[in-house]
Order: sequence, then structure tokens, then C-alpha cells
Amino acid sequence: MKKLLILGAGTAGTMMLNKLDKKLDKKEWEITIIDKDDTHYYQPGFLFIPFGIYKPKDVVKSRKEFFPAGTHFIIDEVDKINGDDNKVILKSGEVLTYDVLIVATGTTPVPSETEGLMGPLWYKDIFDFYTFEGASLLAKKLENWKGGKLVINLAETTIKCPVAPLEFAFLADAYFTEKGIRDKVEINYVTPLSGAFTKPIATKMLSQLMEKKNIHVVPDFYLEHVDNDLKKIVSYDGMEVEFDLLVSIPTNMGADMVANSNMSDEDDLNFIPTNKETLQHKQHENIFVIGDATNLPTSKAGSVTHFEGEILIENILSFINGKPLEAKFDGHANCFIETGFGKAALIDFNYTTEPLPGQFPIPVLGPMGLLKETRINHMGKLAFKWIYWHMLLTGKSLPVSTNMSMTGKKAPKKEENKEKEEPQQEEVLL
Repeated sequence: MKKLLILGAGTAGTMMLNKLDKKLDKKEWEITIIDKDDTHYYQPGFLFIPFGIYKPKDVVKSRKEFFPAGTHFIIDEVDKINGDDNKVILKSGEVLTYDVLIVATGTTPVPSETEGLMGPLWYKDIFDFYTFEGASLLAKKLENWKGGKLVINLAETTIKCPVAPLEFAFLADAYFTEKGIRDKVEINYVTPLSGAFTKPIATKMLSQLMEKKNIHVVPDFYLEHVDNDLKKIVSYDGMEVEFDLLVSIPTNMGADMVANSNMSDEDDLNFIPTNKETLQHKQHENIFVIGDATNLPTSKAGSVTHFEGEILIENILSFINGKPLEAKFDGHANCFIETGFGKAALIDFNYTTEPLPGQFPIPVLGPMGLLKETRINHMGKLAFKWIYWHMLLTGKSLPVSTNMSMTGKKAPKKEENKEKEEPQQEEVLL
């Protein structure tokens, strides 16, 4: 019996488990999936918890609920991978062998990477919302907060769901407006980027929206430490921003087992060097990497994981059958951006094409608008929760093309966007 191991039972791991269960001969292959517990979080829902749109119970289910019948599930933590010997060592000491390995161990906020972030004010006046605990505690804080200086700060640029901090700012504007205290809240969006987003067309649209909502953007701010005594964040070049309430997006890192396995990329953030088209590990041909665990120059988002999954299932089947890996991932990402008051924007892009205006997925008809605030985009964002539980996790195909399409997009003329003439192959598009 040949063995296929999946490390991580989050979005990517569960999705691949369901896809492979349908494709592999069970008389020939044994599939095992490993994770530290049986709790699956709908992470896109963390954004809504602080504002009371979702309750904490709305985003939690058992992992097993989404596994095919008869799945071999091990609850344990992975200590390291020995890629030369095709072995995985668990924290319990158990050693597992494999013929094919899929790494889907994701990324996690690590606030301890920044001096002072987890100081005396942590979970008193400093919160995150990328974790279940942080989002739940922040909801309680906002219920009774009377106003002041709200600072939303990105510690690094490589984070999961890169549009979520923007969404938090927009939803905060709506939340405090509806509570009748918006005039008592100063919202500052402090980012290491040179603007609200990474690329010029999206940045222009989002910056105008920030200005319209009286959200002040502080660009080029590289967080060095947090001063708990004076309640301010300080950058490496000495810039300071005061806060009464700090909502932090801490440094994101891959799993510790990546470092233990000597598989981390050159930035030492525990992301795994991965072939950006085939999703194959760069040193071990029988190891494949998917989702936030990769070091690919695209967004760490659920939509990316879905598109990668469509490519990866083809390539794993080709690898097993001794055929060339011909399916190519183009970096496709598709993200809704909640903008508050029942509206949202939508962006669609890949490794080489930045978010552009237009209609999606059908030209002229849409019904969704790219880089445009609409109510139907908002409905699409809310509908994604059902799609996530019932289609994405269970490995079903979605009615969106795997590779990005230019259909319906309005590409700028060269003289309108000279930056597009520059090479973008290895640039990270959030």
C-alpha cells in the first residue's frame, strides 16, 4: 500500500483530502491527514466578529465534519520532515513514512516577533483580529469603547488575507458611525506599503475611499517596537504614531516544523520555497506545497488556495503516473473587500496582472464590479461563507476559471500606467 500524507487539516489540507479521496484508488493508496486538534475555523469570519456581525460560534466546526468517511486522521503536531528519507516525525515521537507528501500547514500571526507588542497592554488596549481569541476579545472591547485614536497597523507586508486590514478600517468607520460616535474616533491606517495597497490602480481607488471615509493613511511605516508606557508605535526611522486602541496585524510566519526541517526560505519566515507554477517543492520532487505555507509571490488568501488546488490535483496525479507536470498555476487571486454600509469591492489578479476595473465574471453584465463599491459584491462576500463550508472545503469545483481571465477587465493604456511596463514576475502582489 502506497502512502500519501497531508500535513495540516485547514482549508488547503481538507480541500486536497476531498479531491484526492475521489481520484486515488483506495486499494492502492492510503491517505493520512495530520493536525494538532479537531477545530476548524472559518478564518474569513474573524473580520466580522469584532463588529458583532458574526458571533464566535458562527466560525467554528469540527474538522472531521468535512472529512470523507474512513479518513485516517492523526491528532498530533509535526516536529519535522526528513525529506531525504521520506519521513515525517511527530511531536509524540511517532515516525510516518510517505510516498507523496502535501504540506498545507499555513501561516500564523506571531506578535512576539515585535518588541513590546505583547506587553502590558496586550488584550487590554492592543488586539489582533486574525485569531479566534483576538477577534473575540476585541469584540468585547469595542462594545464599551468610548472613542479616541484607533490605529490599525501592519507589522509586515506578507500576511494572510492582505485586504482584511483595509476591510477592518472600513467596517470600523461604519460601526462607529452607526453607534453615533464616529466624530469621537480618529482612524489611522499605518502600513509599510507606500499607499493603501500594492499596485497603482487599486491603490488609487482605495486611497480615494479612505479619504472619503476620513481614514488617514500613514505609509512607509516599518514597525520597530511598541511603547506601552506612552501608547505609541515607533518605526525603524523614528516615526511615532500615538494610539488609544491599537489593532495590530503582527508578523506572519509559517509553521515551526518548516524551520526544524531546514526548509525555510531566505527570509526565515518559515515559508517553503515552492515552484510557482507546479507547486512542487524545489528540492524534493515527491513533496508538494499549497496555500499559505508556500513562498509564492501571490496573495495568501482562500481563493488562491482553491485555484492552487485545481492545479495541484492534476500535477499529483501526473506525478503518481510518471507523467510530466503540465498544469501551471498563474498566481490567480480573487478577493472581496468589505467597504462598510452593505457594500464591497472586488479585485481579481495574478502574478503579472494587477487588479483592474471592469465586470466579473461576465463582460458588461457582471453582475459583480471590479474595483467598484456595490451591494452585490457585498452579497457575494456574505455568500462565500456557505460556499466555503459546502463547496470549497469539500473539494468541489467553483464557477470561476482557475487561471485568471482578462475577459471583462479594462486594461489601462501604457501611457496611463507606465509601471506596468516594468518586470513584475517576482514581485509580491498582495
